[in-house]
Amino acid sequence: MNHIRTGNGDDERIRQRRKQIITAAVQLFSERGYFQTTVQDIADTAGISAGLIYQYFRDKEDLLLLAILDVLDSYTAEIPRAVEEIADPLDRCCMAFRAYCRVVDGRQASTILAYRSTKSLPYQQRQVIKNAERQTNQIIMGYIEACIESGLFRQVDSEIATYQLVMYAHAWALKQWQLARRMDLETYVNQGLDLFLHAMLTDAGWQHLHRNRPGDAR
Repeated sequence: MNHIRTGNGDDERIRQRRKQIITAAVQLFSERGYFQTTVQDIADTAGISAGLIYQYFRDKEDLLLLAILDVLDSYTAEIPRAVEEIADPLDRCCMAFRAYCRVVDGRQASTILAYRSTKSLPYQQRQVIKNAERQTNQIIMGYIEACIESGLFRQVDSEIATYQLVMYAHAWALKQWQLARRMDLETYVNQGLDLFLHAMLTDAGWQHLHRNRPGDAR
């Protein structure tokens, strides 16, 4: 992205260095808070010099922005990959949700950071995050709308239905302290899908589910 310094040299080396810096930044932003964390703190945690950070990022705001965008970019990469060989619209929708939840599980600190610290960014950078979130949600929404068009889901507001899934997925990170005491990720995802499908499936959708995945029908 043109608002973040790209550095020089091999792309893979740049990617790995950015990942190293972002990981340290997410850890400290989560533990200490954004305003209490300095670039020097991040450099010390990453085991590099503060000057090296400025070869890859313009300032601390850029670091926070990219840390949040990193998890959103993961949704964009992982969800289509998870469903690329699935033709059935209902299976695609369910698998997309599972992939979304796996990203949240693997990036819990970044997910929480997005909720806590987006407001700390200037207006323009907040808009970048909002636009990236909308693009990510459009992926899930597309799978929901395909199920509606196929007659498998009820005629509902697809954006509201999308946020039902998105917010449920985020809750795995936000309420991990309680939820993980009671269940693992797979159980949590299965429970969420069960609730969602009971709210969304038409009679034709239930018949489709029984016919294709009888073990999932309840």
